[in-house]
Amino acid sequence: MFVTEKYEYTADKTFKVYSFISYGPKGAIHKIARFNELYGDIYNFGFGDYDMTSGEFSDTRVSNNEDMSIIMGTLGSIIYDFTKVFPNARVMIRGTNTARTRLYQMHLNRFWPQLEPLFVIYGLRNERWEFLKQGRNYDAFLGHRKIQ
Repeated sequence: MFVTEKYEYTADKTFKVYSFISYGPKGAIHKIARFNELYGDIYNFGFGDYDMTSGEFSDTRVSNNEDMSIIMGTLGSIIYDFTKVFPNARVMIRGTNTARTRLYQMHLNRFWPQLEPLFVIYGLRNERWEFLKQGRNYDAFLGHRKIQ
């Protein structure tokens, strides 16, 4: 979908949990991206490191594997695939802190020309949802596929 580098990933049988491996100076780090149903067709998108030995998931750990653009390309592709399987889904994204939310926003802005024809995206600002506008900071994002 996007003209960007991404990792190969796999989905579980529900198509709500995806996994891939991040490669960089810190080695191979197992990553999990998952969609948790909040209510109706609204899903929270979570992402983080997965420890294969302990089975623990962390969405707050900072791995600094120097591959953030590849990871963000992978996450975008995962969301695209998820919404192909669940075309009525609305996906909410909020970072675990302000810096992570800002990182998501930077990548949304970067890929806006590819996203805008396919998705309607809202930003949460002052506790109100509005159509995403570049140049504004948001606390969270909510998007869904446009009806084709």
